[in-house]
Amino acid sequence: MIEAIIAIVGLAIGGGLAWTIASKNSDTKAAEIESKAEIILKEAQAKANSYKRERELEAKEKFLKLKNEHQQSVRNKDRELEQRFNEIKRKEQSLDSKIDNFKEKEKELDAVKKNLNKQLEITKEKKEKLKEQISAQITQLEKIAGLSKEDAKTQMIEAVAKDAHTEALAQQKLIIEEAKLKANKDAKRMILQTIQRTAAEQAIENSVTVFNIDNDDIKGRIIGREGRNIRALEAATGIEIIVDDTPEAIILSGFDPVRREIARLSLHRLVADGRIHPARIEEVVAKTKKDVNQEIVEYGEQAVIDLAINGLHPELIRMVGRMRFRSSYGQNLLKHSREVANLCATMAAEFGLDAKRAKRAGLLHDIGKVPDSDSEMPHALLGMKLCEKFGEHPEVCNAVGAHHDEIEMTNLFSPIVQACDAISGSRPGARREDSESYIKRLQDLEKLATSFNGVENAFAIQAGRELRVIVDSESLDDKSADLLSFDISQKIMKEMIYPGQIKVTVIRERRAVAFAK
Repeated sequence: MIEAIIAIVGLAIGGGLAWTIASKNSDTKAAEIESKAEIILKEAQAKANSYKRERELEAKEKFLKLKNEHQQSVRNKDRELEQRFNEIKRKEQSLDSKIDNFKEKEKELDAVKKNLNKQLEITKEKKEKLKEQISAQITQLEKIAGLSKEDAKTQMIEAVAKDAHTEALAQQKLIIEEAKLKANKDAKRMILQTIQRTAAEQAIENSVTVFNIDNDDIKGRIIGREGRNIRALEAATGIEIIVDDTPEAIILSGFDPVRREIARLSLHRLVADGRIHPARIEEVVAKTKKDVNQEIVEYGEQAVIDLAINGLHPELIRMVGRMRFRSSYGQNLLKHSREVANLCATMAAEFGLDAKRAKRAGLLHDIGKVPDSDSEMPHALLGMKLCEKFGEHPEVCNAVGAHHDEIEMTNLFSPIVQACDAISGSRPGARREDSESYIKRLQDLEKLATSFNGVENAFAIQAGRELRVIVDSESLDDKSADLLSFDISQKIMKEMIYPGQIKVTVIRERRAVAFAK
């Protein structure tokens, strides 16, 4: 700062001198200016020295202030350390006192332990004496009763077990009835809502197809010379072709609906073309098979699109299409599977589950009925294997495999698929059953009931929906009748196949008859 002031003054002086020389003044004036410059320079130096002293004083004051503040902080820290030291010292003293107390308590506990050991020895001696007294009393009781201890125990256990078994069965039945009463209302509501929200048409399929023709002259052309055309048709399609006196109709008979469809389309093309001979027949049948296989894939794709199912493997889609040409108890398998899929989606939505996954399981539940090769495995297990092979979700696989109880159910989709399968199959008009199998089922039901001891007679009524069992009142009591109805129902579930449910009613009646003469 001082140097800057001196520089300014020097510049001022130099400028004045230059101006003085430029204006060409006299030497006297130059001397005066020099003297003035010296005076100004001295004054500037004096001011600089005073400014310097002021700055030095300010610096000393600031240093003293900082020094005082530092000393004050040091004193404060010393006080804090002293306080902490005092606290630690107090804690040490309290810990020492606690240690002394613990030592005293330890001595007291040792004394108590010694007393307990003495009492335990006394108790052992008493216990041995009691054992001797009890064994002597048991020996005396065995002599009085004429039974050993083990025999008495065995008789008591048998009696208690028998009573407990009877009471347990009664309690089990009571619990089951209470659970049914509580669950029946909600279950009916769920099933009714599901059925009401899903409409389906009645579907009855046959094992024959009727091919209509314009006139009976075409029958001769189809038969061919010495029957070569009809034999070629039967060999190529695997279908029996019946040409009889039925006017303007030819019957195609065969168990496989796909083959019947191929035979029907092949006949239609041959009749429309007019050229019917063995070589042409083989050519048309081969082309028709290719077209039908493509049609099967289209049926499967259409079903998947209608149900809004995504990501299904192409092989599973083709098998879904094959369901179009299969039937179960006269019910078209594809229509049944689509109906079950819609029912499963509705029921799963009511329970708050994934409706799409339930719909997928419902569509694929009977996929094991349309394999490419014959298998002795049950269709439910075969369907589960196919679903696992083509990457379906484990819950879907379990629902497919468990819908006939071949495996254990591991998720909630499995009972939903099982229930919806039963709903679709038992719907009026959905399936048909011939009279012979129906009568045999009723006879087997009555025979099963009469195989139990104490049953005098059994009658299947309400079209096989109820079984009334007449028992001997002398050989069975009321509790045994309850147990009998339960056992019969369990055996029916294990050994018979039937639609819906069967009510088992056991009737026990005692009649006392006397004559007054």
